[in-house]
Amino acid sequence: MPGTTTKLIAALAAAPLVIGLAACSSAGAAEGDDVVRIGVVGKSDPQWPAFEEAAAEAGIDIELVDFADYTQPNPALTEGELDLNQFQHIVYLADYNVSADADLVPIGATAIYPLGLYSLQYDSIEDIPAGSTVAVPDDPSNLARALLVLQSAGLIELDGGGSIFSTVDDIDAANSRVEVTPLEASLTPTSLPDVAAAVINNDFVQDAGLTFADAIAQDDPSDPNALPYVNVFAARAEDADDPTYLELVEIFQTDPEVQAGLLEASGDTAVALTTPADELVASLATVEDDTRAQG
Repeated sequence: MPGTTTKLIAALAAAPLVIGLAACSSAGAAEGDDVVRIGVVGKSDPQWPAFEEAAAEAGIDIELVDFADYTQPNPALTEGELDLNQFQHIVYLADYNVSADADLVPIGATAIYPLGLYSLQYDSIEDIPAGSTVAVPDDPSNLARALLVLQSAGLIELDGGGSIFSTVDDIDAANSRVEVTPLEASLTPTSLPDVAAAVINNDFVQDAGLTFADAIAQDDPSDPNALPYVNVFAARAEDADDPTYLELVEIFQTDPEVQAGLLEASGDTAVALTTPADELVASLATVEDDTRAQG
């Protein structure tokens, strides 16, 4: 898997902390508690009630801990307040591991999602006026991906064609049609009345009263270089082979109601995956190495 890609795929990033985490002072498995605590973003999404029911039928008691902020589930998992989390792609996980000197690992794939550009004012890319402003998520992994979406749409040009490490400093302003403003990811939808368009992470599209079909541009989930943007279940490295956790991954990947909920939550845009864990781990290692090299 190349360390940089010119076309990217995925989902996710940030705001306040979440409901219920304070009550979870230690991970269930670590303390001998049979409850498996899983950090998610968007607990109300239809795949999660189906997942809880399927896990219960398999004799596994899970507790979903809901976060509004992408920055919180990884520290909570590292610190033992969760047993697993499922909210992020490999690039986001790699950035966290490198910056926090952590060793979280992917233990199973869930899906890959297109990332869309939305507008309240314009019905097509061609209608967006030169010199107008477009908002993008400001967390590093999704910022780079959003810039590549804008480049593919012909709105900006990135030095060297762009990569998973592109920033606004890599925009060739002289050859770009729009100006780009990074915002915290949960604020990109609320910015729509004030900007020409915004790249909005999937978790916030429907909350903003939009549908995925409203996107006027998006990237391609079938791109063969998309592996770093596969969404994953993550665990602490010492728990990577835990049989209960692996069974939960299998339930998520194979239960028909869970998969139907996943599609419903994504407006039928999710591409469900069962990518082997060893391929996910290898991709993580490559992206972590490239991230360190960037530093």
